Amino acid sequence: MALVTKIKEYREKAGYKQSELAELVGARRETIVHLENGKYNPSLKLAMDIAKVFGVTVEELFEFTNSE
Repeated sequence: MALVTKIKEYREKAGYKQSELAELVGARRETIVHLENGKYNPSLKLAMDIAKVFGVTVEELFEFTNSE
């Protein structure tokens, strides 16, 4: 299974830099980079914190697919 994320799309729409989003959710900028590139699976807390920043559900930001 592969994790597909829309963080970059929502972040750009909101006008945040990666570093700004990272600061809002208490993460490192590198973590945001890896999340956007699908190279990192976030903790439930981090996923919920990011979703809260954008006012969406976790399911709107993250999706698991069968392809890798």
